[in-house]
Amino acid sequence: MTPTAGIGPVMLDIAGVELTNDDRELIAHPAVGGVILFTRNYSDPGQLAALTSAIAAVKSPRPLIAVDQEGGRVQRFREGFTRLPPPQRFAELYGRDADAARRAASAAGWLTATELGAVGVDFSFAPVLDVERGRSRVIGDRAFGRDAAVVCELAAAWLGGANAAGMSGCGKHFPGHGAVEADSHLELPVDTRALAELERTDLAPFQYLIRRGLAAIMPAHVVYSVIDPHPAGFSPFWLGEVLRGRLRFDGMIFSDDLDMAAAAAGGGFGERATAALRAGCDMAVICNNRPGAIEVVQALSGHHEPRLAVRSARMYRATAVDIDQSRGREEALAALAALPGG
Repeated sequence: MTPTAGIGPVMLDIAGVELTNDDRELIAHPAVGGVILFTRNYSDPGQLAALTSAIAAVKSPRPLIAVDQEGGRVQRFREGFTRLPPPQRFAELYGRDADAARRAASAAGWLTATELGAVGVDFSFAPVLDVERGRSRVIGDRAFGRDAAVVCELAAAWLGGANAAGMSGCGKHFPGHGAVEADSHLELPVDTRALAELERTDLAPFQYLIRRGLAAIMPAHVVYSVIDPHPAGFSPFWLGEVLRGRLRFDGMIFSDDLDMAAAAAGGGFGERATAALRAGCDMAVICNNRPGAIEVVQALSGHHEPRLAVRSARMYRATAVDIDQSRGREEALAALAALPGG
């Protein structure tokens, strides 16, 4: 295998619990820089460790390996992993005991990081930084509550726990997905609020965690129609002027899945990926559509962004914590047990 000059700007998925020859050939393409895993890629921790090792061996620098392991209904690996509560549970505890809620959120971040690191996964697309408004079909209990200040505290605690165990975080869905009813997997949501309102509430958790070292952000496939006609993930205003400029974020920006229905606003798959990177994304994510992934890889085959290597370096996991020997695991599980229904 000939080493590539650097990490590529595409993250894609694979079909099964082992790599096929077609998988290896596609991952080896210079445009591919990451692999996202799903429940279909998992049977047990030993199998997953073998799979991530095989992915890492395809080329150098090795691809980033990611998963959605938020807790609650969005947890891809379950049997053999701690069953993590949905973030809303931490907000419920916060009203009675703020310190206990912060400890529990930190414990969840730490457990996520230690368990994923032990099987060769670099990071989870978490924490969710959306402020829930009681409207969103897709966010709901994935958020750390309806109060922006509480979301800030609990998400920061989760991130601190994850960082302590060697895992970076990816906050989502910038600049906030919690106030729209539509599910962007199925249609294009439109948020009609003014920028001033978003700045007072939804942007606060992003700004708060950026100041605390958040390494990556994923924008929403949502149009904020009073502010900009483009979905945030295709918007130079949101990604360039606001996120890079006003909030001074210099970490990784991952697009949300370009196969989602809301992403069709960007055109064909190659056009979507090109538009996302032109707007300011560092890596285009495309899942559950192998022809679409091939189109994206081909469209970005000549793409080169020198800052990608620096930004992506923070997303690789640090040395894994030995979860079988760590007293921290017992302490973390005890903190989670304090949650409502824990």
